[in-house]
Amino acid sequence: MAGKKTSKKKVRLAHEIPQKRRKMIEKALADHEREPHPEWDKGAEWKSFTFQRKKVEPGTFRTIDFPLLEVTIGDSWPIPVTVIHGRRPGPRVCVIGGIHGDELVGPSACTHLLSPTLLGENKPLDPEQVTGTIIVIPVVNTPGYQRKLRYFPDGRDLNRQFPGNPKGSTTRRVANRLWNHIFSQVDGIIDLHSAAKGRTNMPQIRADLAHPESNLLAKTFGIEVILDSTPPKGSLRRNCVQADIPCITFEGGGADTIDHECVQIAINGIINSLRSLKMITGKPRRPKFRLLASGTTWIRTDHGGLLDMHVKCGSIMREGDIIATLADPAHPGQVVEILAPEDGLMISSAINPFVTAGMPVAHFLPISKHLGLFEDKIDSEGRFIISGSQDEIIWREEVDVDEVEVVGSGHISDDGGWVNEWLGEQTADELVDFEEEN
Repeated sequence: MAGKKTSKKKVRLAHEIPQKRRKMIEKALADHEREPHPEWDKGAEWKSFTFQRKKVEPGTFRTIDFPLLEVTIGDSWPIPVTVIHGRRPGPRVCVIGGIHGDELVGPSACTHLLSPTLLGENKPLDPEQVTGTIIVIPVVNTPGYQRKLRYFPDGRDLNRQFPGNPKGSTTRRVANRLWNHIFSQVDGIIDLHSAAKGRTNMPQIRADLAHPESNLLAKTFGIEVILDSTPPKGSLRRNCVQADIPCITFEGGGADTIDHECVQIAINGIINSLRSLKMITGKPRRPKFRLLASGTTWIRTDHGGLLDMHVKCGSIMREGDIIATLADPAHPGQVVEILAPEDGLMISSAINPFVTAGMPVAHFLPISKHLGLFEDKIDSEGRFIISGSQDEIIWREEVDVDEVEVVGSGHISDDGGWVNEWLGEQTADELVDFEEEN
């Protein structure tokens, strides 16, 4: 109707967090004062970026090898670090994949992020239009990646060794070099992960929501499910929080495989965050709602045998729905049903059919009050449709696809000026608490 004023859509913020923890988070946000950064202002002096004694001039990008070990003989395990140094002053944000060598969604997303489709003149990551500095490391754990293993050659998990020790084990030495030369020098980190072997994860963000800057960074990613997660000892995220560096973890897909939907969501999320932080031009996409949640539960089997999953991760479950059935070839005719304990969301599911008693079948997020938010975004298989998953593929172009003929016998934005706050220009009315049902 002519003359009718249209109201801006509001982001609904729903909580599935215990009241005590929620109050802790709210107090941390209320008490938080953003640190001023005059060096990010438009008029501030902006010089070349120096890394490994190599310079990256404003408005350019460069890939520089960084040795994980400082040695004179033996393998130093160099990793490629791409620095996109913008034309104008701003923060440093680091995007990383492959801390665990067999998790491939992160390396794939970072590699596509640096492809000619997204990086270059008049592209989303045009260095001439970037504000601040974007550092992209597709594979952090090079030796694990080359061996298709989660761990370092000494058998340790790199993401449990930070901040490391220059005189410690191999992995602790690597963690120390990464922390001192890269991670402690940035203003924010987006860390891309997948599930461990034997299971797969629904795309989700994990962050310590009681750390205000990480809380705000998590919301810029633009997907619905944000899990409040206190990071484990020795993890990169825990050390970042202790050093007051915003850090979030994206989880999606499983080990030893590339889930293209998860890659697409990760790329969209990174671009959303960079746009929200006013580091690249364009308006970020925000979901219709955000669910801040905790209290996830591992559903474990009390029996062994062959697992037959009836649903996929991302499925919306009602109490009593069948998640999986378990049968044992040694006991034909006997079947055990594994049921959803209550209404909720499958955020991770097993993909290895061989199970023994005590093994996890699913990672389950109970949703007691807000299941209705999800019900209008469910596909034909009962899975939640995550924001960004059905967008047009932004990292593949027809010109990039090689056509191969097989012959055989068969059938065949604005000016990008930096706003001195992590949330960008998001207004207060865009974060309206969703009223809980009585």
